[in-house]
Amino acid sequence: MPIKRIGFIGTGVMGAAMVARLCLNGYRVKVFNRTRSKAEETACATGAVCAGSISDAVEGADAVITMVGYPADLEEVMLGQGGVFDTALTGTLVIDMTTSSPSLAVKLFDLGREKGLSLLDAPVSGGDVGARDGTLSIMVGGDRQSYDRAFPVFSVLGENIVYMGEAGKGQHTKAANQIAVAGATAAMTEAILYAEKTGLDPETMLRAIGAGAAGSWQISHMAPRVLSGDHAPGFFIKHFIKDMHIVEDEMAERRTRLPMLHAVLGLYEKMAEDGDADLGTQALIRLYRREKTGSGKN
Repeated sequence: MPIKRIGFIGTGVMGAAMVARLCLNGYRVKVFNRTRSKAEETACATGAVCAGSISDAVEGADAVITMVGYPADLEEVMLGQGGVFDTALTGTLVIDMTTSSPSLAVKLFDLGREKGLSLLDAPVSGGDVGARDGTLSIMVGGDRQSYDRAFPVFSVLGENIVYMGEAGKGQHTKAANQIAVAGATAAMTEAILYAEKTGLDPETMLRAIGAGAAGSWQISHMAPRVLSGDHAPGFFIKHFIKDMHIVEDEMAERRTRLPMLHAVLGLYEKMAEDGDADLGTQALIRLYRREKTGSGKN
């Protein structure tokens, strides 16, 4: 059965942009957010309908998409009283696009199957720009039949859509993504700081190295924000910290340590302690400038 009506839960920076894409492509979307004003703002901007509760958003939907902040939020949205599992009809496709823990993805898949629901874990990468432009990378775990049914929706939201296998594999892939992002972000930041300290023009330096072996998504998309002083969240530092803790928990279960990730996590935790948790991940330069120069916040 084709998907026409979607209940969308979580209209933050990413979710709101994704709702806009869905509405623009003809889907009938009902949105819910714990902060009602955010749902109302999204509805007003996109033509979606603002739901008064999770059950209101889910009722009558062919598919439900969740895009919330933390695993605890996801568990409450799914399993809490009046949540998705209480309300969704048998056969509803439930797509979680939150970055969450692989073990929770498997738990929800199994519980959903008992209730006649089809669940996919489908975290994304690409930030606010990718959500707005429909160019996200989408990493999907769950059964193949559900993936095939969801593909038309995914194709509206992203360009690089990859089926990774059974439940939890989407989240494991996103964990690997965040490991690579952590290293690339720190490397970009240190390259910019090096340029500043040695008298290079940072923009010219990035243009010189960006086309070679040092080139990365971070240099192409996030470095211009750093140079312009734009530290607004395309992806919150507090959520990146959450993601890196998920990785560390997964590795602890396997008695493995990732030294680079651990070091970058420490940098961002220091930023959170300094009050920067609601900035974007590209704001890491603020910590480097403070620690290396002794200056105040930029």
